[in-house]
Amino acid sequence: MASAVKLGGGRFTYEVEVGWEKLPPGYSWTDAAAVAVDSKDRVYVFNRGDHPMIVFDREGNFLNSWGEGIFVRAHGLTLGPDETLYCTDDQDHTVRQCTLDGKVLMTIGVPGEGAPYQSGAPFNRCTHVALDPRTGDLYISDGYGNSRVHKYSPDGKLLFSWGSPGTDPGEFNLPHNIATDKNGYVYVADRENHRVQIFDSKGKFETQWVNMHRPCAIYISEDQHVYVGELGWGMSVNKELPNIGPRISVYDTGGERLARVGDQGFGLETGQFVAPHGLCVDSRGDIYLGEVAWTNLNNLGLPADDVRSFQKLSRVM
Repeated sequence: MASAVKLGGGRFTYEVEVGWEKLPPGYSWTDAAAVAVDSKDRVYVFNRGDHPMIVFDREGNFLNSWGEGIFVRAHGLTLGPDETLYCTDDQDHTVRQCTLDGKVLMTIGVPGEGAPYQSGAPFNRCTHVALDPRTGDLYISDGYGNSRVHKYSPDGKLLFSWGSPGTDPGEFNLPHNIATDKNGYVYVADRENHRVQIFDSKGKFETQWVNMHRPCAIYISEDQHVYVGELGWGMSVNKELPNIGPRISVYDTGGERLARVGDQGFGLETGQFVAPHGLCVDSRGDIYLGEVAWTNLNNLGLPADDVRSFQKLSRVM
């Protein structure tokens, strides 16, 4: 039997669980855009297949699916403190708050109606949601067709927005993912500016982290570790360049990098990544990673049939 593939190092060492998920016959997800884990370590995979939300237990057993006929294209997924899910649909220009079994409680945005490109008005292909741990306010990154972050009250009222196109502090070039720490600071994965920008709850720029390549996913765990999924190369000119991802980097909230997980470059072999897009961490420190591998390979003109787009990395204790 082949030995297990391990990634990372030190206290951030992980074993790749090949074939963890047990999909029912006829189920597939094309791209697994985002992942969330609830308080019972049930895993919710928000995906671009026929069953937009597929739910598993911790052992990878299928529990449920929902979202059919509701979502246009899965993009971001966030679990709120009340155990509801905020599902960001970039092509529908909406965020829907749903119960764990799929009942829609609230919709922010007008389904199918995007704001004018770079108008700053919500939404033009919004990407993700984070919640203020003290107030329950929502921060929504927006996105592919805007360069903004919008802050909403818990009942869906727009409070204010910040950001504009560009490369200076407080400006964005594709705000792709967003997270908050326990003190309420807001972390924005400013993907095409190759940085994470950090703001206070009023949108005031605090600092930025660089030395990363196309940060696409960001997640802050209960123990305040910041996991950043780096998308890696996007042009043929640097396709073979080593040490730019795809990978997962782990930081503390002070910006010190603690580990890098995945150093084998772009590919579909065990231990490699194609397109880290959304991730989360469960109560035991295991990482669940959604990848838009099908979309990325198609965009690059590469074969994408039966491509892997989801991985579980179990933390080695």
